[in-house]
Amino acid sequence: MDMTDTRQDFYRFHNGEKAVLPFASDEYDARLAGLRASMQAAGVTACVLTSMHNIAYYSGFLYCAFGRPYGLVVTATDSVVIGAGIDAGQPWRRCHGDAITYSDWQRNNYWRAVAHVAGTGGRVGIEADHLTLAQRALLDDFLKPSGVTDIAPATMAQRMVKSLAEIDLIRAGAAVADAGGYAIRDTIRAGLREIDVAMAGRDAMELEIATRFPYAEYRDTWVWFQSGPNTDGAHNPVTGRVLRHGDILSLNCFPMISGYYTALERTLFVGEVDDASRAVWEANVATHEYGLSLIRPGISCAEIALKLNDFLAARDLLQYRTFGYGHSFGVLSQYYGREAGLELREDIDTVLAPGMVVSMEPMLTLPEGAPGAGGYREHDILVVGADGAENITAYPYGPGFNVVG
Repeated sequence: MDMTDTRQDFYRFHNGEKAVLPFASDEYDARLAGLRASMQAAGVTACVLTSMHNIAYYSGFLYCAFGRPYGLVVTATDSVVIGAGIDAGQPWRRCHGDAITYSDWQRNNYWRAVAHVAGTGGRVGIEADHLTLAQRALLDDFLKPSGVTDIAPATMAQRMVKSLAEIDLIRAGAAVADAGGYAIRDTIRAGLREIDVAMAGRDAMELEIATRFPYAEYRDTWVWFQSGPNTDGAHNPVTGRVLRHGDILSLNCFPMISGYYTALERTLFVGEVDDASRAVWEANVATHEYGLSLIRPGISCAEIALKLNDFLAARDLLQYRTFGYGHSFGVLSQYYGREAGLELREDIDTVLAPGMVVSMEPMLTLPEGAPGAGGYREHDILVVGADGAENITAYPYGPGFNVVG
């Protein structure tokens, strides 16, 4: 009996037909050309990208790790997704370019597949903010690089300026978020749980995405809907707390379209708003409107933050601010991706330029026991143009529309 082991370390499994990706091939080719220009400038012969956001940005494939490594190897001529056997042909169907599947019958077949494309002995580009120490050691073992360059800052700079195709997708995402907001507003009433309201918003957004993008993968759209003391944090999860008359509410809609995140965030109240709360709410709305007026090409992130700090300090409210005033949009979500160089904070000197997409989202949190206690936040998305910025969020903010139920 022949006991020869015929299992392969890696192989190509081109199963089915290529799927319709979020963008045309020309878009991905242009992104790869930008990456290759950065590689050439740094003397990099092969990039081994490992983050969800960069693999999705340059190939269209959004992986689900489940403890397994994934990659995109880019050389001067090739762009190859490295995917796990558990995903079969899906990485190839959902990527621009080629894909190689590695098997798990022996440890580190992933790196054998990477080395097959990247070669050995060259200068390798990595994402130092994502590659773990353990995986970096394996890279050294299998690729034996002559040197390693952190390519992550260059990729972030490239992602910060959106193409027209990206802006169209983000614009659609903002409209989906608005649909979720209206569904939530229509659902709110005393006696419902946070989770009941959140599900209404999530379902509305997923249906809207499926209508607008019939060939997409549907995953990761969510709502954080908070009430009362649960509104004190921007990222507090949904609970079973029951809404009460007079509660402060925080509506947070996050549609995900092919890895692209958009958001709608609004303060609301159930039934009525007391005078102390209205005063804080209106002050935050005024901050929001001032912030919207500042978004334009040529102003730095730090300059915006400092101006808004002065605005709040003059109203004795700066001590209630809890985080920066906004951030970039693109391939990101709550568990991957972040264009940290484009956040509206005092320590970010990036100058806004046409093609950037940012939020304006001031938040004030007053502790329990204080008049007007709760978290107040408004959030709009703006596309920076040649002369100013376009606000692509349509759902209204403020007490005139958002005292409901």
